[in-house]
Amino acid sequence: MKAYSYVNSRVHADGVAVFGGDVCDVSAVDEDRVAVLRPGNLGVHDTARLAGLFAALSEPTRLRLLDALSRTDEMCVCDLCALLNLRQSNVSHQLRLLRELRLVKNRRAGRLVFYALDDDHVRRLLSDGRGHVREAAGS
Repeated sequence: MKAYSYVNSRVHADGVAVFGGDVCDVSAVDEDRVAVLRPGNLGVHDTARLAGLFAALSEPTRLRLLDALSRTDEMCVCDLCALLNLRQSNVSHQLRLLRELRLVKNRRAGRLVFYALDDDHVRRLLSDGRGHVREAAGS
């Protein structure tokens, strides 16, 4: 038998109970499930780093750069600028932020700087994101 604790439903100041599709009508906590899952909660440090990752992905220019890099082994900054029709100062700034987050890596070859995704985790993250968006759009 599961142990549940119940709390009254939320009530507005005017006395009208809130019953919406986004929340339970009553609070019924499955104490056993919560106890089993609690040790696996993200720690403060990991939560902050993961939030930083998703914040980086929320900026359209950075996403476009990562998408371009996900479709090839590496590209020089000049090629990224031409492909995405962006100014070099903007591309360099965004790539520096992505490198600091370990999403991309770079290498210098003479006077050129080439960028690539840091590892396959980044490639899979982008691929899964594209799949999710396309699935949700029905295409």
